[in-house]
Amino acid sequence: MGTTDDLKAAFAGESQANRKYTAFARKADEEGFTQAAKLFRAAAAAETVHALNHLNVLGGVSSTEENLKTAIEGETYEFMEMYPEFINNAKAESNQGAVQTFYGANEVEKIHADLYKKALNTLGKAENVDYYVCDVCGNTVENEAPDVCPICGAKKEAFFAVE
Repeated sequence: MGTTDDLKAAFAGESQANRKYTAFARKADEEGFTQAAKLFRAAAAAETVHALNHLNVLGGVSSTEENLKTAIEGETYEFMEMYPEFINNAKAESNQGAVQTFYGANEVEKIHADLYKKALNTLGKAENVDYYVCDVCGNTVENEAPDVCPICGAKKEAFFAVE
């Protein structure tokens, strides 16, 4: 394994640590352990710094136009190939929790690909769009949250605005 593979592995590991520590912080907040939650958030932020540094050294960040094209490609791969295979595997193993989370992610990846395509087509034009994300399934919508999430059925209150 060479340095490029090491950077890719480090990027993946740091990215996963960020998400894991973010989840740990939410749990600590729920349990009333505010100091532990704060520490988990600090470590998560540090892991993000590490991940972004590794990605930059890999040359993984290009122009916005190229980044949008890369994002479209990645999202399309996920909903066309990756998640359908994962869903089939989970069904074969009768793991309904996995089927549900893979299905929700798959549906949202289709939306992300479309949103990225729209952003690419309007790049540089003065368009101001607000985005809302469902805190249950990740559904991402433009301009206003729906009364009920069409993917998971969550109420409008489950959506948060993205700055």
